[in-house]
Amino acid sequence: MFKTPKLKEHSFLVYGLGITGSSVINFFKKKKISNFKVYDDKHKNLFKSYWTKNLNKTLKQVDYIILSPGISLNKNKNLQKYKKKIITDLDLFYLDREKFKSIVVTGTNGKSTTCKLLDHVLKKNKFKCLLGGNIGKPLLSLKKVNNSFVIIEASSFQLSHSKFICPDFALFLNFTNDHIDWHGSTNEYLNAKLKIFKNQNKNQYAFINKNLKIAFKKKNFKSKLIIPKIRDYKKIKYKIKNSYLASNINDENVSFVFELSKIINISQKSFVKSIESFKGLEHRFEIFMKKKNVTFINDSKATTCESAITAISGLKNIFWILGGFPKKGDKINLLNYKRNIIKCYLIGKNINFFKKQIKGKVSFSISKTLNKAINQIVKDHVFFKKKKCFILLSPAAASFDQFKNFEIRGTEFKKLCKTYARKFI
Repeated sequence: MFKTPKLKEHSFLVYGLGITGSSVINFFKKKKISNFKVYDDKHKNLFKSYWTKNLNKTLKQVDYIILSPGISLNKNKNLQKYKKKIITDLDLFYLDREKFKSIVVTGTNGKSTTCKLLDHVLKKNKFKCLLGGNIGKPLLSLKKVNNSFVIIEASSFQLSHSKFICPDFALFLNFTNDHIDWHGSTNEYLNAKLKIFKNQNKNQYAFINKNLKIAFKKKNFKSKLIIPKIRDYKKIKYKIKNSYLASNINDENVSFVFELSKIINISQKSFVKSIESFKGLEHRFEIFMKKKNVTFINDSKATTCESAITAISGLKNIFWILGGFPKKGDKINLLNYKRNIIKCYLIGKNINFFKKQIKGKVSFSISKTLNKAINQIVKDHVFFKKKKCFILLSPAAASFDQFKNFEIRGTEFKKLCKTYARKFI
């Protein structure tokens, strides 16, 4: 059994003063934990009274370093020497010893949607629950946690350094190539995700994608293994009257929620009824407008090739906008979906990468910007007016080459589509 330290008996350095770091400091103050210092290489005007005067000395002396999620050890050699001391806000949340049931969700794609689905289904079935972590509020900012279900979205950045998390229900949705620059290798990325199960006992549950069964078994984890089957969910899917869930893009996410709901004694009838009122998250396969035969979908959150392929897999006659800052080692496999696409429109500053991926497979235009892409689609759409078609932003890349984040990219796409909407009638 892993050891759980008493917080007031130890010293800490809060390294990084973003939203997470600030929530840690406020937590310490609330719990009257005074033996801590802070450091951030940018925000030197925050929490001045707690600032360390000698970083190297403090790193050596403290018992634990609470690292903000965005800080990579691969890019900070000084911190690498103290890897064994590093923990996260997730650890503090568990070490605080409040009474709650936790559901921790990780995976390359679908984490936020699955967390929202869980939150929706549990609340509709009269469970008291809270949502936090990588979605919504930082965990340590949540109030009235006792006797609740706490749904936690956990990124690989958080899990990589977490040592004390112990979910009652741990969900590992899927795994594809991502964040290699941060983790250093695909294997390190996978191991970070698998840490979600490390401290679980035989009375707790591990839900994993079928493709991860071998990796799970190799680690000799103790929890009860459950592999959700999409086909089991599809047996009841026809009963669900919800246009957002009509496509297959969320089948995997819902199948995990369905399996968990059975364990906590939510009946199939109640599950179907509750999920019918679920509305999807913005920028995640968001069907935001329809004009006659044209459906507009904002999938700006699709920052990997795999997530974009998932989006196009369930559609036909697609005008597909893609491009941006590609993930290291990512590839677009269009083998089974070439016929789904009418034409691609390449945007961003990495046109050559995407051009090499799709050249000779589908028709494409080099648009460079979202505005030019939509303008070109208007002209091309003239030849497909009688067909039901989809205008899809699913970039298969991060947004940083042209936009601050995927939210701004998605919002700009929606704004442009609404501006040009009358031309599709």
